[in-house]
Amino acid sequence: MTLTNDNNQTRRGLNGWRIAGWGAVAAILLAPAVAMQFTNEVAWTASDFLFAGLLLVGAGALVELAVWKARSTPVRIALVLGVLAAVALVWIEGAVGIFH
Repeated sequence: MTLTNDNNQTRRGLNGWRIAGWGAVAAILLAPAVAMQFTNEVAWTASDFLFAGLLLVGAGALVELAVWKARSTPVRIALVLGVLAAVALVWIEGAVGIFH
């Protein structure tokens, strides 16, 4: 599917970056589920998967919004890096509780 905008530029609805991003979200959520089958060291509960899913899908939606709305590439990159940094901070805090 190819979309055209006012500048007569073409943009693909599902390009490689989007597939890679959403695939990474799925892989990150799938990794602990697979690890739990092989070791007792990983013991996620349903609430852990729910928290991680909401965090990652929410971040993915914010990245999609930033890439869609930001006009310049440097701004897009800055916004995406900001979202990724925030996700990393929340993930680390949830895992080990640095700020307690």
